Amino acid sequence: MSGFGDGYVGTAQDAVKIRRLEKQREAERRKIEELKNKSADGQPGLLQFGSSTSEILETAFKKETVGLVTREQYVEKRVNIRTKIEEEEKEKLQKLQQEEEELQMQKRKKRRVKSDPRLSFCDDIENGSDEDDFENQTKKNGPAKLGKDPTVETSFLPDREREAEEQAERERLKKQWSHEQELIKNEPLSITYSYWDGTGHRRAIQVRKGDTIGEFLRAVQQQLAPEFREVRTTSVENLLYVKEDLIIPHQHSFYELIINKARGKSGPLFHFDVHEDVRTIADATKEKDESHAGKVVERHWYEKNKHIFPASRWEIYDPTKKWERYTIHGD
Repeated sequence: MSGFGDGYVGTAQDAVKIRRLEKQREAERRKIEELKNKSADGQPGLLQFGSSTSEILETAFKKETVGLVTREQYVEKRVNIRTKIEEEEKEKLQKLQQEEEELQMQKRKKRRVKSDPRLSFCDDIENGSDEDDFENQTKKNGPAKLGKDPTVETSFLPDREREAEEQAERERLKKQWSHEQELIKNEPLSITYSYWDGTGHRRAIQVRKGDTIGEFLRAVQQQLAPEFREVRTTSVENLLYVKEDLIIPHQHSFYELIINKARGKSGPLFHFDVHEDVRTIADATKEKDESHAGKVVERHWYEKNKHIFPASRWEIYDPTKKWERYTIHGD
């Protein structure tokens, strides 16, 4: 095709138009050649290529009216010849249209591809016929748009809808977990303890798992006040709770000790009853399953006797410190 190598500069659509016009001219030229050949080979002498309709009509009329004819015959022959010429031209036009439709049908068959044309980037244009489709599609639907490939993995890409669903699920699980933990915190907890003033005075009391050590000591004070004057006159801040040789600060809760399965120097901090290890055969590779009654001590007594056993063994509870083996020590 001439037009691309002659210095022409334009857009892609201009190039498509040029190709289309050149193909139209080529098709017209072929039609004219076909008419020429048909007229020269098999057509009657009525039609001569290059002659106008009036010239063809006159030539045919002269051949049909040789000799004397009446006026009526003259008019009738002229009408018949004109009708015949018009019918032949009409038949030729219909034939050309039919050939053009068959040609377009063949082009469409060649352009068919198996895959979705929206996802194709490298399909060849056969015989330049796709250029016409491109121009027609651009006029009707605007510029072509690429579609999405549903087989491509896209889960790693940002997705607002999916992120919103995941966030909603996280919030639901968080609320569910919080609700379950509140139910656990409200469960009753029986604690066996010993008020220690040099000798042990064992008692039992019931609190909630969610109560802090300070709230527990307040309940203990109310329980011991009628019986021990020094407890009745002191404040809750001056009472200490010692469990498995560790002094538990007031801000820690029983729930915290239980869920973390906290360990002390001589036993677990998450058991609040009293039981001993009843195994008949000692096994140094296994931890002892013993729980001792926690001690409630008045701070003044502790400061006065902390250099004497058992207070000399006590130390402040540190959640980050681990006690892997226990020693046996009762109250």
